[in-house]
Amino acid sequence: MIQLQHIDLAFGGRQLLDGITWTIKPNRRIGLIGPNGAGKSTLLRVIAGVQPVDEGTIQRGGDTVGYLAQDVQELATERSVLAEAMEAFTEVIELQQEEHRLTQALGDHPDHTSEAYVSLLHALERVHAQLVTHEAHRIQDRTEAVLTGLGFDPEDLERPVGTFSGGWRMRVALARLLLQRPDVLLLDEPTNHLDIDSIGWLEAYLKGYSGTVIIVSHDRYFLDRMVTHTAELIAGHLTEYAGNYTFYLTEREERRTLQRAAYENQQKMIAETERFIERFRYKASKARQVQSRVKQLEKLERIPPPPTDQAAIAFRFPPPPRSGRVALELSVFSKTYEGEEGTVEVFDDAGPLHLERGDKVALIGKNGAGKSTLARMLHGTEPFDGERTLGYNVTQTFFAQHQADSLDPTQTVYEALASEAQGHTETEIRSLLGAFLFSGDDVLKPVSVLSGGEKSRVALARTLLMPANFLILDEPTNHLDIQSIQVLIEALRQYAGTFVIVSHDRHFLDQVVQKVWRVEDGGVREYFGSYSEYLWQAEHGTASRLPDAGSTNGQAAQTAEKKPEKRSGGPKTKEQKRAEAEARARRKKGEQAAEEATEYGRLNDHQLRHLYAAAEAAILEKETALADYETQLGDPDLYTDPDRARTVTDAYERLKADLKAEYQQWEQIAEVLTEREG
Repeated sequence: MIQLQHIDLAFGGRQLLDGITWTIKPNRRIGLIGPNGAGKSTLLRVIAGVQPVDEGTIQRGGDTVGYLAQDVQELATERSVLAEAMEAFTEVIELQQEEHRLTQALGDHPDHTSEAYVSLLHALERVHAQLVTHEAHRIQDRTEAVLTGLGFDPEDLERPVGTFSGGWRMRVALARLLLQRPDVLLLDEPTNHLDIDSIGWLEAYLKGYSGTVIIVSHDRYFLDRMVTHTAELIAGHLTEYAGNYTFYLTEREERRTLQRAAYENQQKMIAETERFIERFRYKASKARQVQSRVKQLEKLERIPPPPTDQAAIAFRFPPPPRSGRVALELSVFSKTYEGEEGTVEVFDDAGPLHLERGDKVALIGKNGAGKSTLARMLHGTEPFDGERTLGYNVTQTFFAQHQADSLDPTQTVYEALASEAQGHTETEIRSLLGAFLFSGDDVLKPVSVLSGGEKSRVALARTLLMPANFLILDEPTNHLDIQSIQVLIEALRQYAGTFVIVSHDRHFLDQVVQKVWRVEDGGVREYFGSYSEYLWQAEHGTASRLPDAGSTNGQAAQTAEKKPEKRSGGPKTKEQKRAEAEARARRKKGEQAAEEATEYGRLNDHQLRHLYAAAEAAILEKETALADYETQLGDPDLYTDPDRARTVTDAYERLKADLKAEYQQWEQIAEVLTEREG
């Protein structure tokens, strides 16, 4: 158990921690939250003992503390990934070295009956007992399991750490820390450098962690599923809540309502007392009562005013021009590039991919699978083997992870946005900057003095000002706090165009997307529904049976077409393989259409017209029901009952799928009738 007593810390005249007293109890998983700049990272460093304080004491007892900072850790870059992670077992490694030394000494000893030889045997026995206690035989297996859980391929474990980027080095540091298993684990934004699969693994790992975990994160999904307590740091003060992030939001509002009522009641009492004192101050008959009230006010413990929430910031995208029904199409495609170790194949006969107006797509997959590459291919800035067809009147906006490099360093933050704004007032531009954590004089800072994260936020804000009907956003939530992410969520919900988003923030994706593309094994798989629905399909074993992205038979397909085996006539060229895949797709679509047309072709005109009328009636009925569900989903009260909200949402999505099928049937009947009448 760790105890903080009256901790004060100020930087540059600003009080960051103001008399914080906090008891960190064992076996808790605590989410440390608060606005950017509140001092969350500083508080972690204080607990870890790497940041001295101005006032107060910290008692750690006998607890060991492990700390993972946001910045890349100092690692031995010449060591392999596996060797560096196994430094977590320093004591075991030293015991193994001692075992080797003793074994060698025993083998070299000339007299096996001497006391010195017996002494060596006893020493070796003690070392063996300690190695058994530490389960030394399992340390490599445990290390490999953690590293692969964090996204490393088994063949990469022997590569030097220095050959990896900063994000991957951070994973090595995280693996080493997890393997050390300290009593208290402090993690500062650990999910920033992880993909969705690795975040899920870390979440499951920490749920079973036997010590205390304190984690700073802006990932609401992660906080909701992993933490048992939430600690809010705001204005130098810390308040702890006994629940996850969603519980904290509800409980905080209730507490602030009570505090606001108590504060207002006390202020009313103070005002009345002061009026009495002022009125009867000079009346001798009231002197005793006046003095009594003066002393009462002097002894009164004043209730502080409740913290005020930051003003709700709403941002709406500029109305984009309307595009054609099809926004973009990629034919069957392949992509390779030359790496240090030869040709690297990113995609092999993937697709085809099809985007319609209004599609809202999440692009997910492991780091290195090709998500950002595919995003650039969709944008038209990455060459590949295949064809890209942009739809009628489609205008694009692309936010890349390194978009900040394109900013003019001589402009101020405000000028960087104003130069791209079309039809926005100064107030609207400043409001948008406020949503992305730039307020007051911050908007007048030159771009050249901003940090990397600040530049990224400016670049994202500028991207969102451009009126386009097709957005491609690559990791837009990096460097945003929870409130800024919520602003982006609300903007994307009302956006009328098409977008594809690469992100590892699962809560963010769950709120805005209706379709998921997963990049893996050189291909792209398409899943219908929100991120949670995709996850349910994956957990229940149904996701693997959905069709490839771009398949013509939608959700009705139960199995994906296998790739043809290569014949003995030599390897096929990329062009041959792509042509064969496109031919298969056309053939499948033609066979399906022919089968349906044959079925309706067997009916006479009277039967067809009867079916046509029945289809129209069914469409009208479902459209009416769909409108009713949309009204329910637009009612905020619905979401006070999570089970009912989930039931209504599921029914709405099923009805939409049914309506789509009804439209297809209606169109097929209409085609047959038109041909006969023609």
